[in-house]
Amino acid sequence: MARTLSAKKRTRQNIKRKLRNQIVKSQIKTHLKKTRLFLQQQTPNITKDLISKGLEQTYKLIDKAVSNGVIHKNKAGRLKSRITLVANKVSQKLNTNKTE
Repeated sequence: MARTLSAKKRTRQNIKRKLRNQIVKSQIKTHLKKTRLFLQQQTPNITKDLISKGLEQTYKLIDKAVSNGVIHKNKAGRLKSRITLVANKVSQKLNTNKTE
């Protein structure tokens, strides 16, 4: 148990920061899942513009988390790389479907 005032304040700050970090991480995971599901749906409404907008929003969310120190920059790069691979596969399928 903390005795000094500064130690007590530090524990209060740590609790607040932990909750904030958990919220941000949860938002990132949820957004990634929704983006993946959207990309994997085989609906005719998917266009390259929608794909790029979805990726842009995902990148923005991840980059904010990195700048706030919630996740490490290497993890952010890995997450962005994986979602980009999925998006590229979908866009390639769109190209092959249009040429056929």
